[in-house]
Amino acid sequence: MTAGSAADADRERGPAPAELAPAELVAAAVGGDRRALARLLSAVENTPGLWREIGPALAGHAGGAQTVGLTGAPGVGKSTTVSALVRAYRGAGRRVAVLAVDPSSPFTGGALLGDRVRMSEHAGDPGVFIRSLASRGRLGGLAAATAQALRVLEAAGFDVVVVETVGVGQAEIDIAALVDTTCVLLAPGAGDDVQAVKAGLLEVADVLVVNKADRPGAARTVADLTAMTRMRAGGRQPAVVRVAATLGEGIDELVGRIAAHRRDLVATGELGRRRLARAADEIRGLTLTALRDRLAAPPHDARLAELADLVVAGAADPWSAAEWLLADVLTAQPVPPP
Repeated sequence: MTAGSAADADRERGPAPAELAPAELVAAAVGGDRRALARLLSAVENTPGLWREIGPALAGHAGGAQTVGLTGAPGVGKSTTVSALVRAYRGAGRRVAVLAVDPSSPFTGGALLGDRVRMSEHAGDPGVFIRSLASRGRLGGLAAATAQALRVLEAAGFDVVVVETVGVGQAEIDIAALVDTTCVLLAPGAGDDVQAVKAGLLEVADVLVVNKADRPGAARTVADLTAMTRMRAGGRQPAVVRVAATLGEGIDELVGRIAAHRRDLVATGELGRRRLARAADEIRGLTLTALRDRLAAPPHDARLAELADLVVAGAADPWSAAEWLLADVLTAQPVPPP
């Protein structure tokens, strides 16, 4: 399509997304307008105050997308593996969206968004939508708006949504609460066999992926991980898959393992339970966000300062002060200390 024909097509679609109200933006995004989808994701990420308008408009478009999370330590090849997965899903005719969470600068708050650059081969594919989210200092491997962005992409009708976390450690397991299938990537020779017995990241894996399998030590790492998973009596026993994402090797098996896991979730009813838990987590998170916003605004900010003075003076303890402040917020009027 030439630049002129693209401009003509944009005019035929109607007003620019920036001119649309949130509900109209949702309707346009659900209708397939990629500009509107990009604008909607920006609104979700940068303007939490609009969630109250965007949420009800999205509710009628609950999606049934297969959601897959990829996580692991920095340098294990997450972006390369995501790109290979996208290629495989597109080969099967499925529409794919990617949410790539990148670390933010502690000085500017911005992000390099390098994951999106590494997936540039899919930029011209109308069946692929790639969006980067800056972590903005949030721990857990995800951005604050990841859950809402995922909801937007599901409503937009994508068949598969892949979420790639920033490089994470053993305790950062937020991704498991967000997606249907969690893939944890590891690399040979990084002590992964020992890490497998530790509580944390590896225990939430639905599929363990040993990437860079063309390197020495890969077979040993796969064997050690397989043995470790079998030792977990009564616990989850994730599949162990060996891939070399840069070469495209093992990707078909990985896609098959992800599909098999989803079939198991459906057959056992676990998929429904996971999605209920995800909705509860999202509600809880939005409730806490609303509470923080109220505490930062009058009259609760002044009340917080007053209670802090009481704690410093020894006239109250912080636990009691917290209960009084919560009562203030819930009753919308000051509750005097006893």
